[in-house]
Amino acid sequence: MVQVTLWGSLSAAAGGKDKLDIEAKDIRELFRKLAEQHPAFEPLLDRGIAVAIDGTIYRDTW
Repeated sequence: MVQVTLWGSLSAAAGGKDKLDIEAKDIRELFRKLAEQHPAFEPLLDRGIAVAIDGTIYRDTW
């Protein structure tokens, strides 16, 4: 289980929530589950977003 912290348009895509708990084993699965649970994420994910895990930023890294 990972806790996802959202801000700006990402928070708006999750109905105003700023934190989500998602069960995912990697970034690809995390993005897939975010889009399944919150369809408004899909266009944002298609454009590309960065993910920070324990202070390390991952962009376009699956």
